[in-house]
Amino acid sequence: MNHTQSSFSSSDDDAGTMTTAQQSAGSGNSTSMGPTLGGSRHWRDVFWLGIFLLHMILVGLALGVLGLNRFRKKDRLNIDQYTNRFLENQAGLTEDYWPLYAIAGAISTVIGWIWLLLLGSRSNQMMKVSVHLLTTYLAVLSVFCFWGKLFFWGVAFAIGSGLQFLYILSVIDRLPFTMLVLQRAVNMVWKLPEVMRAACVFMLVMLVWLALWSFGAAGVVASSIGDGGRWWLLVVFSVSLFWTGAVLCNTVHVIVSGMVFLVLIHGGREAASMPRNPLLQSLRYAVTTSFGSICYGSLFTAAIRTLRWEIRGFRSKIGNNECLLCCVDFLFHLVETLVRFFNKYAYVQIAVYGKSFNHSARDAWELFQSTGVEALIGYDCSGAVLLMGTLLGGLITGTCTAILARVKHSDRQVMMGSTSILMGMVLVGLAMVVVESAVTSIYICYAEDPLLIHRWDPEFFNQMSEMLHQRLQHRSARVREGSTQNRLPDRTQETITV
Repeated sequence: MNHTQSSFSSSDDDAGTMTTAQQSAGSGNSTSMGPTLGGSRHWRDVFWLGIFLLHMILVGLALGVLGLNRFRKKDRLNIDQYTNRFLENQAGLTEDYWPLYAIAGAISTVIGWIWLLLLGSRSNQMMKVSVHLLTTYLAVLSVFCFWGKLFFWGVAFAIGSGLQFLYILSVIDRLPFTMLVLQRAVNMVWKLPEVMRAACVFMLVMLVWLALWSFGAAGVVASSIGDGGRWWLLVVFSVSLFWTGAVLCNTVHVIVSGMVFLVLIHGGREAASMPRNPLLQSLRYAVTTSFGSICYGSLFTAAIRTLRWEIRGFRSKIGNNECLLCCVDFLFHLVETLVRFFNKYAYVQIAVYGKSFNHSARDAWELFQSTGVEALIGYDCSGAVLLMGTLLGGLITGTCTAILARVKHSDRQVMMGSTSILMGMVLVGLAMVVVESAVTSIYICYAEDPLLIHRWDPEFFNQMSEMLHQRLQHRSARVREGSTQNRLPDRTQETITV
């Protein structure tokens, strides 16, 4: 009877959570809120700040050396004498490939800026197009890769298209609520022009780093090292670029979260109680005392979030296959444990309270679980929808670069295209993160004090509260159904014993 008892306990917990959430929605919890954007702060996660800066110095030196070695003269720095065992290809020059990376950067920058410009008027249509177009685009790329005898990439894009299609089917009923949340977040950030300018500035900062990164990557592509050696070098530099891009994106996340949180707390951008220069305060904390926490979280958060989305979508469509459900539940609970310490909502806590990353992530998740808002967050797919837009922007950039590379350097178009995809994703992601920051801030504010959302947008508050009530009822019904199924084997066993 242990299963029955545990199921009843879970049901009671959900009922208590529902009551807590309803009480929170009915009365503010402003006493727990004490943002410290104006106070002094301590430096957090300094170790990871040092690791990131050291990584930037070493990678920057390596990129400069590799790019300069092939710039206007082959083997300018006599590096080939150390790689004689790996020489398999005819060497080229850095300037043969660097302009193609420049075009890739320009394309992705234009896509990112178009997203920001159309954010206020066509955001809903753009997000819908991103969701439905990505599956088709991956399938078309797969066909062209098979036609060009690139079988590995053809299979990879075909699998990606299939997984994307299955994920959309698994969350199709959640998209209306997701689009509602995204639209409200867009309305919020569109009224904060300084936030949009901050995103543009960080895109320019990323372009400066990409100029050096692409210079070194072009030197690697132009080198005479064999394909295996060049791919390994490009993978290492791509991981570095991913971390650097994630750090810049999450820095923007912290800045925007601090601004949105202040706007919601003070009741508007023009409120008399609003502190002076709130954007500069958020920026100062993001690039100083909280920068180590941002570097630390950027290493793991994106991968864990993506894995969690896929497992959630797959888990909801398994049905009654108990063996498969058991395996997926094991992975789900493992990922949920990781999410407790690595989640994007930590950046709001970092922006407002200046905590360390793990402390922020744990506090945010405990806040969601204690108020029941975690059920609403699990239902929302806004992060996945924005990621689809980022992937689509990266794929368009990579496709254009691969087509241009095929004209003169057909043997290296795959290297150019694949690395350009990452460049495009990083730059477009800097535009997308503005909306994601607003979404996370809205959920944190709703969990801490629902009256803040009610004061900002009463209609949206009612829609969120209604959906939260439905999700908690759905969760309680599933627990009761599980407890009923567990009681049947116990009764059968008692009958056999008698």
